[in-house]
Amino acid sequence: MSSLRESFERASLPALTYISSLPRFVPFLAILGLVIAGLLIPGWGWVLIVLVVLLLAWIGALAWPRLSMTERMMRVAVVVMMAAIAITQAVPRG
Repeated sequence: MSSLRESFERASLPALTYISSLPRFVPFLAILGLVIAGLLIPGWGWVLIVLVVLLLAWIGALAWPRLSMTERMMRVAVVVMMAAIAITQAVPRG
């Protein structure tokens, strides 16, 4: 494992330890709440969706070496979809 990867995992350990100590439904509800708020808040709501994109990308990067190709593609698809939603919220047509 590269030293960059090890330092990334080591830096993420306190946050992951805290998240794993929470009941399983709490992180899910937090992400769901951020997405719904991001969709419903006009103007700057896209910032909340960008936060979700960053969180999902962070979790995906941590899990990446342990995922199969199918799981990797699904994670990338979710992050890309959320990024597309954030872009359409930030730069609406018309």
